[in-house]
Amino acid sequence: MPHLIVVNLLWAFSFSLIGEYLAGRVDSDFAVLVRVAIAALVFIPLTRWRGLPRQLVGGLWLAGALQFGVTYLCLYRSFSVLTVPEVLLFTVLTPIYVTLLDDALVRRFSPWALLAALVAVTGGVLIRFQPLEGDYLVGFLLLQVANATFAAGQVLCRHLLARYPTELPLYRFFSHFFLGALLVALVSFAIFGNTARLPQTAVQWGVLVWMGLFATALGMFWWVKGSTRVDAGTLAVMNELHVPLGLVVNLLIWNRDADLPRIALGGGVIVLSLWLNRIGRSRRALPV
Repeated sequence: MPHLIVVNLLWAFSFSLIGEYLAGRVDSDFAVLVRVAIAALVFIPLTRWRGLPRQLVGGLWLAGALQFGVTYLCLYRSFSVLTVPEVLLFTVLTPIYVTLLDDALVRRFSPWALLAALVAVTGGVLIRFQPLEGDYLVGFLLLQVANATFAAGQVLCRHLLARYPTELPLYRFFSHFFLGALLVALVSFAIFGNTARLPQTAVQWGVLVWMGLFATALGMFWWVKGSTRVDAGTLAVMNELHVPLGLVVNLLIWNRDADLPRIALGGGVIVLSLWLNRIGRSRRALPV
């Protein structure tokens, strides 16, 4: 779990950086492409290219294409039809997708994990909810695709690493994840990219480099590694932790107005969901 908490902190800073320096200024397809390319360059020199199961390699390409490629391309596009509060509200459903997809892969149903995910979503809604305005159906659908593919990618990685164990450390073959994402990002930029909206300042380039190295390369690596060390219920709850953390970071650095009692209440509900999931694990461990 420490890996997942650290990544949530990294991503909490990332949301503020994107909002302050990139959103509406830099082409979203280019931003995603740069992030993925930098991350791939970090891991490619470390890669062992032979001796890995083909299913593991192919699965990592698919997971990267889903969890980073499709997810972020849909997320960025949703801002063109939704307000920021609506985007924030519609992203809270990821824990539900994580729980359901993980159960589907192993052909089981874990009511405690689903309950914990539902409680975590409730905490996220308490923090983020704003009245909906205008025509938001397209944006809602885009974000459900983003939520589902982000959940599918992390669940797939978790099961791949468990099913195809290898003596090699994860960093020796994690480039395959980013190569899958890079393929999607390249195709999307070639089709939809706007070269008139490339970064114009050193700050924008600096933010992209920071995002590529830390939020993307290290963040996704630690997230996948951490996901293999927790159960599906805890992983689902961790997908909601960035909500209070992101709001607190934005408040502390940019002094944006924030409803602190609401953040505290929602954060407390998310912590409660971890406790519920732990109860569920304890009950499953009891002899029948």
